[in-house]
Amino acid sequence: MTGKYRDNTKTVHIGNVAIGGGNPIAVQSMTNTRTQDIGATVRQILDLEAAGCQIVRCTVPDAEAAGAISAIKKEIHIPLVADIHFDYKMAIAAIENGADKIRINPGNIGGKDRIREVVACARERLVPIRVGVNSGSLEKEILEKYGRVTPEGLVESALDKAAMIEDCGYEEIVISIKSSDVLTAVRAHEILAEKTSYPLHVGITEAGTVYSGSIKSAIGLGIILYEGIGDTIRVSLTGDPVEEIKAANLILRDLGLMDSGIEVVSCPTCGRTKIDLIGLAGEVETLVQKYPYHIKVAVMGCAVNGPGEAREADIGIAGGDGEGLLIKKGRIVRKMKEDELLDALRQELDNWNSTV
Repeated sequence: MTGKYRDNTKTVHIGNVAIGGGNPIAVQSMTNTRTQDIGATVRQILDLEAAGCQIVRCTVPDAEAAGAISAIKKEIHIPLVADIHFDYKMAIAAIENGADKIRINPGNIGGKDRIREVVACARERLVPIRVGVNSGSLEKEILEKYGRVTPEGLVESALDKAAMIEDCGYEEIVISIKSSDVLTAVRAHEILAEKTSYPLHVGITEAGTVYSGSIKSAIGLGIILYEGIGDTIRVSLTGDPVEEIKAANLILRDLGLMDSGIEVVSCPTCGRTKIDLIGLAGEVETLVQKYPYHIKVAVMGCAVNGPGEAREADIGIAGGDGEGLLIKKGRIVRKMKEDELLDALRQELDNWNSTV
């Protein structure tokens, strides 16, 4: 798969993370703590880092939140993006307190003079500006022109906002257009990718709960990314932000866009299953998150068909009726008690580099 568009987008640096220009797709999330609560925000960001988050966004609704950015940045290890709505002064304050990028809609922070002030501050510190437009923020004129929210309207609005930044003599820009409708989002990104070389932050906004939102995002982002579009992504879920990172990493890995992380495959269970396969598969999925290997682990519930079904995996376990099997490349290498399976797999993974 080629990055038809992302290989040719402009490179923009967000702190120490380079996006665009064919750089690896960066995974983002957003905190749901009060940014003013420095301790809670730092704890959540560190959890996100541990899950694989590479860029984090925090809301900045007031001066206290803007002032908290400098303290938060001392405790974290990934770039921080300040999310601004309406108040241009908060954008400036966030930049002055060390934000690595700001997210604004130039259409709702005031007139041209205020936009120039924000851009001048960003340019002085080389802080990129993410221009964000979504289906809920389209201008009245755009809605009247197209009659409703359309992909064409989203693109027109986004390019208009980017032009406002360009008119101020600044081009360290990232563009984001989002819709909660999958097909609208897909088409909008297809149109936008043809019209701009700025890096694109992609996602399906207001996707839903961890379950339904992950599925919706996988469909939308899967199509967009497979078409070679997108330089950073966020899976927007109603829930713990760590779940956004897990879902995003799975999407990238299964598209062949991420080279690290263990893939867990497991059988769907059937009448032959005589083991708590659902519980075991869940424990394995949690276990493997700490390992950086790019391998496939199989969890099978049938000692009869397990070895054959796990043949494509690097390592697997299968169990039933009190016994368990450790399998490598479809070959049984060890038999054990069923309750020893998880520990056996853990030991293998702990020593994986010395066994392959």
